[in-house]
Amino acid sequence: MHRLFLSFLILLFISSQALADAVLPIVDKEGSQDHPLLKRYEGSFIVSSEQRSFDAFQLPLSKLSPVPGRKDNHNNHYYESGEKKTLEGARTRLVYLLPENRTPLEVLRNYQQEIKEQGGIILFECSGGECGGDPGRSSEGGGGEMSLAMYLFPQESISDPVFSNGYCAMTDRINDQCYIAAEFPASGIHVSVLTYTLKGGSFCKAFKDRTIAIVDLIETKAREQKMVTVKADEMDREIAASGSIALYGIYFEFDQAVVKPESQSALQEIALLLKNRPELKLLIAGHTDNVGTFAYNMDLSQRRAAAVVQALTNGFGIDRARLTPVGVSYASPKGTNRTEEGRAKNRRVELVEN
Repeated sequence: MHRLFLSFLILLFISSQALADAVLPIVDKEGSQDHPLLKRYEGSFIVSSEQRSFDAFQLPLSKLSPVPGRKDNHNNHYYESGEKKTLEGARTRLVYLLPENRTPLEVLRNYQQEIKEQGGIILFECSGGECGGDPGRSSEGGGGEMSLAMYLFPQESISDPVFSNGYCAMTDRINDQCYIAAEFPASGIHVSVLTYTLKGGSFCKAFKDRTIAIVDLIETKAREQKMVTVKADEMDREIAASGSIALYGIYFEFDQAVVKPESQSALQEIALLLKNRPELKLLIAGHTDNVGTFAYNMDLSQRRAAAVVQALTNGFGIDRARLTPVGVSYASPKGTNRTEEGRAKNRRVELVEN
């Protein structure tokens, strides 16, 4: 009886895995469409799409090189482009499955021609191992070398369900990667195009030897200033009433603990609060969204909180003993991490009475 039940479970598992495998599409993913700036390669299908009203993107302009002593969220040796553009603005990501017998180089050359015909210029181009990192990996995998795909769209940033066509296209092992970064000077739009063929492992057998094109378009624009600088007296009132206040006027470099210059007005108000209330001691709590692992964000939020403390002590003469940096990661959200609006609420610095 036990063996029969075990066999039934095994058959059920195998069946469920088969049903979950990627399948060749005959239409685009529901709700997706091409970006108006770039046409698709003829005969392609969109298997994944994502739009964000405001996001950060690192556009590589040179070969990826290892960063000594640094690992990514999956224990891979970290690689970074020595020359890059940190872009902020509206981002569209489209993932295409190409027709059979189309090579990554052929597809890339078509995108390259389209970009030039639309007035764009190519900023950087590479292929295979020339791109740096592991040329056989897309965005999934741990304990080895980072890949270009991991640099562009790390596994934890992929919102497609596991076993879906989109997830398969961005996580399966790959061959023959080709890449270009481009810019449209007239509009300020930047484009990243990565092409490769899939090896068709695990649940991706239907896509074996098929070429994938992953196109990111970033429309650089100023972020909507919805979170105004909170004045010192308002901070004082809120802390007196509730014991803490959330601030959204302190900004950091992408994926770093470097306080940006536009944070100066918020820092000035915090310093004024502390000078007006010489007895006040504060926890400086850094909060993140849930893009990345909890442990990674815990470290990042701790370093960011410490950077705020350093900015207040070095720049405004605040006594270090009055400030305690605390990293919270994404343990205390203000909104849902399922939407960009919610994630924006969760990326904050809080002042907590100590």
